[in-house]
Amino acid sequence: MSAHRDEVDRLIAAWKRERPDLDLSPFAVLSRISRISRNLDIARRDAFADLETWGFDVLAALRRAGDPYQLSPGALMQETLVTSGTMTNRLDHLEEMKLITRQPDPADGRGSLVTLTASGMRAVDKALEGLLDHERKLLTGLSREERNALAELLSTLAAHLEEN
Repeated sequence: MSAHRDEVDRLIAAWKRERPDLDLSPFAVLSRISRISRNLDIARRDAFADLETWGFDVLAALRRAGDPYQLSPGALMQETLVTSGTMTNRLDHLEEMKLITRQPDPADGRGSLVTLTASGMRAVDKALEGLLDHERKLLTGLSREERNALAELLSTLAAHLEEN
């Protein structure tokens, strides 16, 4: 039986052999996060089926906004961390798919509001349920306590990174 539990253990062992002078602890954490991220991206593509990841991000932001499930394009840009041009392209595509509508903002004559349609609501709810099912399967190797501890540690790391 191998002493390595995952691919990162194998890589670290090789680096330790070649560069015993280096502290490889950052590699042990962040390489695993990177590999987990790749697996999660694959799971998301599978879970979302016909909906692209970016489409889910926009629809999910609208869904989380609550009734009437509408936000300004600027608020959507903040929620999804994309530029104005990127958001316009995404909204154009989602509107063509009849998952959102856009109308003038009555409170701002130059602005608009993006609203989730009934089809958009069904699409994002179905995608979320599929995603959670896939993600639950990805975490089956951890107990509830381990998942909670890992979530807390990752939250601490994420908060620190967001501060910098």
